[in-house]
Amino acid sequence: MQQQTTRPFPWPAAIGLHAGELVEVRSRDEILATLDAKGALDGMPFMPEMLCHCGQRFRVSKRAEKACDTISTGKGRRVRDAVHLADLRCDGSAHGGCQALCLMWWKEAWLKRATTHTQGETSVPASSLARVTETDLQAAACVRDPVSGDAFYSCQVTRLLDFTERQDWDDPWQYLREIRYGNVGVFKVFTVLLRAAMNAARRRFRLPPQPNVQGTCTTQTPAGTPLGIKGGDWVIVKSHAEIEQTVNAQKRNRGLAFDVEMLPYCGRRMQVLQKVDRIINEHTGRMQALPNDCWILAGSWCHGMLSRNRLFCTRAIYSYWREIWLRRTDPPPGAVASDGK
Repeated sequence: MQQQTTRPFPWPAAIGLHAGELVEVRSRDEILATLDAKGALDGMPFMPEMLCHCGQRFRVSKRAEKACDTISTGKGRRVRDAVHLADLRCDGSAHGGCQALCLMWWKEAWLKRATTHTQGETSVPASSLARVTETDLQAAACVRDPVSGDAFYSCQVTRLLDFTERQDWDDPWQYLREIRYGNVGVFKVFTVLLRAAMNAARRRFRLPPQPNVQGTCTTQTPAGTPLGIKGGDWVIVKSHAEIEQTVNAQKRNRGLAFDVEMLPYCGRRMQVLQKVDRIINEHTGRMQALPNDCWILAGSWCHGMLSRNRLFCTRAIYSYWREIWLRRTDPPPGAVASDGK
């Protein structure tokens, strides 16, 4: 990835934010002043769904040092000068109603520390520096084929390779950066790397890593009885052993994988967030319909602690759940009722 050598905006492109810091999202005009003709800064798109957060204050949840490549290799890639804010996720409103709820990246140039006085920071109005408009951002998010009329979507996930760099798993600095910027504590880094080293040794002797998912279903994977759940309902995730009986040797149930990062949720009572019917295929940019039951549970995302080659990924991708992996339950005492989706 080529970094820009000149900047059209007079404020810092990088400010070294740490997890937990309070920041303010810059104004629309200021952010538009940072973008190139494709609506991106250093390859990272600023999406229309992010505009509603301009001028608001949020905590940095994590510094976005690393992202897993879900387009080509499945490995981790380096991200520079970017953070994640609170749990701000894309609602898909400018991308055909995509329901993936991806965590958004924020370049540091789009933010300022909330405690910093920035009066007089720019010598000219930011609006006079802007090279794109909000209409341009909308147009960049969806392009239609003039012949077929098919929609092709462009977002931060489909353009991940444009703003990230190759990151070798054995580069020790990536783990030190996680500690330095407050993403993960020293003890957690040590325990995760120790487990990864032990699993590397197990693979060397052709033993399965631990923990692991070993599907035992040798026939067509079952759909089970529909639960009739909706957003806002409460469920219990079935046990590790029960779920293994519903997936095949490829760890899939009717095409949907049960990932090792989902194991920590087994046995937990969780609230149903929403049903997922369509997501953007990040390989092609096309909208993809999901033919079978698929649900997102509140708070159930990948933590990047158990997966090979993508440790400490900060994308917090929501896991997708089949109904056969869940059972209905009563809400916990004091739970707030939800209309659901």
